[in-house]
Amino acid sequence: MYDSATRRHALAHLAAGRSLNSVSRATGISRAALRSWRDHGIEPVSRGASPLRTDGAAYPYLLGLYLGDGHISGNARGVYALRIACGTAWPGLIDACETAIRAVRPGGAVFRVPQQGCVQVTSTSKQWPVVFPQHGPGRKHERAIALEEWQQEAVAAHPWDFVRGLVHSDGCRVTNWTERTVSGFRKRYEYPRYFFTNTSADIRRLFTDALDLVGVSWTESRRRGPARNVSVARREAVALMDLHVGPKY
Repeated sequence: MYDSATRRHALAHLAAGRSLNSVSRATGISRAALRSWRDHGIEPVSRGASPLRTDGAAYPYLLGLYLGDGHISGNARGVYALRIACGTAWPGLIDACETAIRAVRPGGAVFRVPQQGCVQVTSTSKQWPVVFPQHGPGRKHERAIALEEWQQEAVAAHPWDFVRGLVHSDGCRVTNWTERTVSGFRKRYEYPRYFFTNTSADIRRLFTDALDLVGVSWTESRRRGPARNVSVARREAVALMDLHVGPKY
């Protein structure tokens, strides 16, 4: 067993960009142990508890929800609460969020805390800042947001789940319409499109990088204030989004 200081020291080397092989040779710690700390947290797991899992589709989805509508707060005992705000208009989203949290934190308790217009889906763990290293002081759009190498690998393995999580947090599917005169008659045409709106340029870039990865074309435009919209409007791109993401429900 390694103490917490040793684990933090090893994880700091990984966070600085060194490979598993390099850190293993320098410290004498096995690659398996290093990978486990990187993926599931550095705190020793107590008997009967389960480590957090980042190796499935649930984690990229939960990561998308966290980057959009989530935050982490800690207490003096080093226990952190992950809270994802889900609008009460979409009960299916609340269920999907809870399911994802339970998959990432198997065996842990999940609470639904009602607030005006939303439900805070909440779970506590000492490991949340490790699996969500984007946690930090201040608002997300006021600091740099980038994925660690292992998070990039998780997103690359399940890109649609990441896209779906971002859309389910700060995105929407809408139906626009227009009228045209055809053979002397006015006809109404409706067409669906997806929007993702976020103030953070870094988070928007993570979204558009994932769209590029799955072959979905997009455009970006400014709204009022600092936020920008990422729009998916081409018919074939919307069809892909409908197949893999769909509207909130």
